Order: sequence, then C-alpha cells, then structure tokens
Amino acid sequence: MLRRSLLRGAAALAVVPRAGWAAPSAAPRRVRPGDPGWPDAQAWESLNKAVGGRLIEPKPLLEACISNGQSDACKATLKAMFNPFFLGDQVSGAQVSGWYNAWAPAVSARAVAARNTADVQAAVNFARNHNLRLVVKGGGHSYQGTSNAPDSLLVWTRPLRDVTVHDAFTPSGGREAVPAVSVGAGAVWLDVYDAVTTKAGRYAQGGGCTTVGVAGHIQSGGFGSLSKTFGTAAGSLLEAEVVTADGVARIVNQHRDPELHWALKGGGGGGFGVVTRLTLRTHPLPGVFGGVNGRLQAKTPEAWRALVARFVAFYAERLASHPWGEQVAFRPGNVLTLSLLTQGLTEDAMRALFAPFVAWTAEPANGIETVEPVEPWSTPGRDFWNVAGMRAGGVKAMHYDERPDARPNQGWWRGDQDQVGMFIHGYDSLWLPKSLLAPSRQSQLVDALVEGARAAPIMFHFNKGLAGAPADALALSRDTATNPKVLDAFTLVIIANGGPPLYPGVPWKAPDPATPRNDAQAVDRAMAPLYRIAPDGGSYVSESNFFNARWSEAFWGENYPRLLRVKRRYDPEGLFFAHHGVGSEDWSADGFQRLA
Repeated sequence: MLRRSLLRGAAALAVVPRAGWAAPSAAPRRVRPGDPGWPDAQAWESLNKAVGGRLIEPKPLLEACISNGQSDACKATLKAMFNPFFLGDQVSGAQVSGWYNAWAPAVSARAVAARNTADVQAAVNFARNHNLRLVVKGGGHSYQGTSNAPDSLLVWTRPLRDVTVHDAFTPSGGREAVPAVSVGAGAVWLDVYDAVTTKAGRYAQGGGCTTVGVAGHIQSGGFGSLSKTFGTAAGSLLEAEVVTADGVARIVNQHRDPELHWALKGGGGGGFGVVTRLTLRTHPLPGVFGGVNGRLQAKTPEAWRALVARFVAFYAERLASHPWGEQVAFRPGNVLTLSLLTQGLTEDAMRALFAPFVAWTAEPANGIETVEPVEPWSTPGRDFWNVAGMRAGGVKAMHYDERPDARPNQGWWRGDQDQVGMFIHGYDSLWLPKSLLAPSRQSQLVDALVEGARAAPIMFHFNKGLAGAPADALALSRDTATNPKVLDAFTLVIIANGGPPLYPGVPWKAPDPATPRNDAQAVDRAMAPLYRIAPDGGSYVSESNFFNARWSEAFWGENYPRLLRVKRRYDPEGLFFAHHGVGSEDWSADGFQRLA
C-alpha cells in the first residue's frame, strides 16, 4: 500500500519542472470554455488520471432546486445550507452567498479534490500549461469571493484535514524544537482546537468561528478571541508546505525560502501558491476562559453620548491593559451591547473589574436602562471547544452538526449563525490607533461613534487590534506581512450588514435593489466619521471593503513593496490571482485579462 502511494507520487512528480525551469511568456488572456486552447476531453482525462480520479465537474450548490424547487432533494439542501459544515463539504459551497454589486457564486469548470500534495502539483501544472484561471478553496470563508470564479480550475483542499500534535517539532534546517501542531490545508479551526485543546491540553492561536479554514486564515494574518495575548495566527507559523507556480512543492520556514515563508504569514490567501500543510507553534492553555455580556440602552440622546463616553473612558482606564477580546457594539437606538472574552480571570475578578462601570449605569440620574445585566461567566480552558461534551450536556451556546455522517466534534456558535450563507450588502473595517484613547482625544472618538451609530451598528473587535499585547506576541506578529498599523491599534472597527442567502436556485426572491443599496450606503455613513479621525488606520484583508480603492496600502502598508517582490519571484506570470491580492493590479477584475 505504501509502495503504491509512493509510485503514484513519483509519477505525478515526474512532470514537475526542476532547477532551471523558466516561466513561459504568459498569454495576454486566460482561456475560457470554447476558446482556442481550452483543454480537450483527452487533456482533462489525463489530469483525472494524474489525480487518481478526483477531477470533478462541479454543479451549483442548489442544483436540485434549479431543476425542481419542490423536490425532496431541494428541500433537504435548503435545510442543510444553514449548516456551515455542510457548505464546507460541498465543492461548490461558499460560506457567504455573494456581495451586492461585487460577486455572486459561480461554479468552476473543473475541480481537483486534492488528497495529497501530488494532486495539487498536477492541478497547478495543468493550469499553467493550459493558461487557465486557477482558484484555491479550503474553508470557503472568503467574503471577497477569492475562491470563486467561473470558467476556472479549482484546487479544492478540503479533503486535507489531518491534524497531528507534536510535543517537540524542529523546522527543517532549524535546531530548536518547540511544541507544535501540523494541519492539513483543508482543516477548519475546530479540528485544531479539538486535537490541541480538548485532547492535548494546549492552545493554538486561531479563529473565533469554528469553521474558518486554517490555511486561508493564516495567509490572511488571522485573528482569534485571544489574539490580545498570543498575537496573530500567522505569527505562530513555523513551517508550511506550499506548491508554487512552477509546480514545485516547497518546505518553507525561516531557514528555507524565508521570504516566501514571511509572505505566507498574512500576505493574502492563494496569492503565492497552494498551501497544503502548515505547522504552528502551540502555547500553554489558559486554565480558564471567561467573559462579560450585557445590553444597555440610553433613554435620551444626551444619556447616549454620556454612556458612550463613559465606556470609552472605562475601557481606556481598566480594560486596555488586560487581554480582553471580542466585541462591543454601538447600535442605532442608543444601545450598547457587550460580548467580551478573556482568560485567566475568575468571575469575581471580572465582576470587581466592571463594578465602577456597572455602578455608573445603575445611577437613575444617568438615564440608562439595563436591558440585560452586565454579568461575567467562565469555563475551564480545556472545555471551551469541547463540542462533544457540550452536546452531551445540552449546552445551548452552540449549534451541532446533526448530519448522520458528521464528525462528533462539529458545531458552531449560535452567535455566528447569521453569517452562514449571508448575502453581503455592505462591509468595511478600520483599525483605530491607541492614541484615540488618550484623554485629550476621547471626545473625538465619542463624537464619531455617536454620529456613526445613527446609521448602522459599529462593532469594536478588541482582539483584532494588538495594542497592549505582551512583547512576545507583538514580536511574533511584527514578523508577518500584515499591516504594521495593527500593532498600535486598540481595536478593529467592523461595520457590516447583509441579508438571507442568495445562492442561485433559492426559492425566495432577491431583495429590491434599493434594500442592499441603502444598507451599503448606511455602512459608508457610519464609517465616515471614523475615517475622519483615523484616515490612515488600515484595514484587515479578510474582513474589509470589496471596493477599497487603497487596498494595498490599507491591507499591508509599508510591507506591500516587499510582498510584490516575493510575488514576482515565485509567481512571475501571475498564475495565482485574487481580488485585491498582491500583484492583482496587473490583471482585470476577473483575473482573465493581463493589463500590463
């Protein structure tokens, strides 16, 4: 069995260019079905044989509904599409269903369901040699639609979901051994948490949503609930296996191809190659996770401004020096909601920390109604992602994957349900510098929040700004491609809205165009006063505005020229294209037409 696998891998590797390979002159336009040069049936069959019969002709996610909206198959798919694990398990699935005036789900012409690195190499070589548009998809969480393109060849890495925990791992060419975990490119963060935290009692810095793909998350920088303590997920990348545009599978780390290794740490998913495996540093597991939830409403505009001002001051005085993550929202209707998370604090300690703020809100003269009490909660660190245990205990904070063939550890937070299949109307993000927390600038921040929150909810994601993080976390995050502005930011502001799924074939009508247009404009109005006080704050590539005209500066800042050099070294002809990805300025918006 082992010998057969090795022989098949050797056969696939035989077509991989070796030293001395030079990129052919790229044609000015990639081919589509029906164009001269589109692969014929014999060529596709040769690829199918090279990948062990795993070449797929994808069908739309709701194909059953397109042919018969009343069929049992359609009804079953409609029910399942609100399960993010189901969406990830479909070659044509995407975790969001498009973006108003930006992109819509479209199946690729063919897809390779890669089960090993040799499959990926065969797909990359085929796409390059036949001048095809190539896309890569793992978790399928791209809000920008970067793993979605009609008339393309898709490299689907979802089957690569192995997770191996190491007590001691030494990167190739290195000497120091550290605790780590190796993860296949198709794994989602819950796969990692289950192996590393629930079973092994350690922590891997990853995403908050359980179904976020590990490979895409790392390549985009990667924030999680505990980033204020452990830095970005990309900062923990010790080593990666990546197939570059020449078809070579490279083991990259700080000793081997160090510039490519650096670019993979936040330079954008699918822009430099196809990652097949990652090895990440693991960390000691906090003994306890906890948080504070609450909902407050001001009775008058004056009380609202006072509430916003009091919370900003309270955060600056008592929370900014603690590793608090997750969210606070300033909402239309004069509503403040708290959904914060931390580690290492008892419930009594959290209650004491928040006591001055809670006492202020309880004063009748301040005009604040407590809709939901500001209360702490806690749980042992090892139990935080123990989905099987939560399922057995009837914990209602999570939805569980009830499909008969589902893994027992699959579930997703109830607070993430609205994102599943969402059709995005408007979206923007902005890092806010810690200087805005200085007493002399707090009034500017408060004015911007009060003005902006009239138009749309303003979400502060404290874990996605690293100001106040410990020195070791800052050092790891600094050695990544992410915009250095994040190191000085106390929060990432996200303002977004959307509607129900609009995959092709849904039985309900798309909204009147005025609805998503008005929603998108509301996002712009809400963000405008924040841009005035932080015009150069920067934006997080994975959670950002599709239409950001200053994308390279916003996503990568001073790191962009270096990223462009890496791109031109390892992908000189632009085989790997993503919307607003490194080097995408050389191509048309759909990635088919070379502009320069």
